[in-house]
Amino acid sequence: MSALKSVCVYCGASNNVSDVYKNAGQQLGQKLAEHKSRLIYGGGSVGIMGIVADAVMDSGGEVTGIIPKFLDDYEVGHQHLTELIITENMHERKNLMAEKAESFVVLPGGLGTLEEFFEMVTWKQLGLHDKPIVIFNVNGFWDALVTLIDHQISEKFAREENRSLFTVATTVDEIIEQLETAPTPSGEVASKWT
Repeated sequence: MSALKSVCVYCGASNNVSDVYKNAGQQLGQKLAEHKSRLIYGGGSVGIMGIVADAVMDSGGEVTGIIPKFLDDYEVGHQHLTELIITENMHERKNLMAEKAESFVVLPGGLGTLEEFFEMVTWKQLGLHDKPIVIFNVNGFWDALVTLIDHQISEKFAREENRSLFTVATTVDEIIEQLETAPTPSGEVASKWT
């Protein structure tokens, strides 16, 4: 199964961010639709989340949003998607997103985006999935994160090979290229974790 078949995008839900991040989200959404990639994301209609989803839908693509009941109102669940799944809790949401996606792209975001990235990297480290993870380093947003991980490796808290658990891209075209050339994932998330 191609890593581009369904792409899970993690990103921020804030509207109070620079246009450079909003534009990057829109470009990614358009490019995913162009490549007939189904977007899997957190189901909100606000912030970069909403921008990516709208761009995919407006470009003729397909979107699956997954949002827990308690966040449906808070993050304003998107009502104009191909599919909106309401879950009971965050764990069910995140697990469904991981199961439905063949790859993960991490746009700029807040604490929740960081948590989602680290969860997927950790799951990959533990062999629970083998799906590609791409950090979209818009405007150097994730420089400090990459530096931190490199520091963990240099201080022996993480292994050198952990650096290959993800890749970094600075443009939408780089993301597509990295996903197109990634090894074909098995498509499974090991049940031993859930």
